[in-house]
Amino acid sequence: MTDAPLRLGLVGCGRLAELGYAPAAEAAQGVEIVAVCDPDRDRRGLLAGRLRASGHARLDQLLVAGPLDGIVICTPPEDHEQAATAAAHADLTALVEKPPAPDAPGALRLAALTPAPWLGFNRRFDQGLALEPRVPSDGDLELNMVLHYRRKSWRPVTRGDDAMLDLAPHLIDLALFLTASLPLAVRASASREHAGLVLATTRAEVKIECATNRPHQELVEIRQAGGRRLARAERGGRLSGVLGRVTPRAHPLVRSLTLQLEAYGRALRGGDPGPLATAGEGAAVMRVLDAARRSAAVGGDTEPIEGVTVLS
Repeated sequence: MTDAPLRLGLVGCGRLAELGYAPAAEAAQGVEIVAVCDPDRDRRGLLAGRLRASGHARLDQLLVAGPLDGIVICTPPEDHEQAATAAAHADLTALVEKPPAPDAPGALRLAALTPAPWLGFNRRFDQGLALEPRVPSDGDLELNMVLHYRRKSWRPVTRGDDAMLDLAPHLIDLALFLTASLPLAVRASASREHAGLVLATTRAEVKIECATNRPHQELVEIRQAGGRRLARAERGGRLSGVLGRVTPRAHPLVRSLTLQLEAYGRALRGGDPGPLATAGEGAAVMRVLDAARRSAAVGGDTEPIEGVTVLS
């Protein structure tokens, strides 16, 4: 890149910003975070000091403080729409962390903004990039997907969402991305700390398990329907946690968020966004999630997913 780095604002200075976006911005090519915003003075001071950025208590202050090329929004999901709307009114294309909103109607309003934001499904830049070349372009598939972590070990600034909203969007999006298919129906069970989904798409059956009270584990396994395994990616487990404490290393988020920020920078310049998710794809994920909640509420009956016309 021959141009000067794009100037980004960061809205929300919680743990994702601290452990993920701050070190990712330091490593990313072509972008830099020059301003941060959070009502918590200590949190914004921590990030502003690390990034040598200006700190602001409110988004409107950040937007008028200096020229920006983009806004990264990693506030709680219920605040995404308001922040993305303010960014759009300032003619800035935002990058909004997953999930785009607490539900599909909010995600659809987000997608209707002009300019429409991009969505931060960072696992596209991790397991997605690693596994996509090994997935055939046709034929029925079976996916087994697991995402566990202990929320207490994350030490979130806020209480946090239930497992359905916190973790399931990652895997729903990744499944649709890897299979290039549309969701048809879902059945689910859920509690605050656990979510289990069976998702039917136009070419795959996807089994998803999420938990916020178990040791870190990530698994994506792809098979031909009723046949051989095509690809597998696995991370975590008890041994990995012990080794991580003995030999400290960069948080696993950093690499994928670095690639995601670089893709966002290319998109802002009018270049190739790569696997960066669109707001329409985010709305499709939330339609699946809303249907999964309906299914869980009635004991796991199959719920149809209507209105999705976006291919990942």
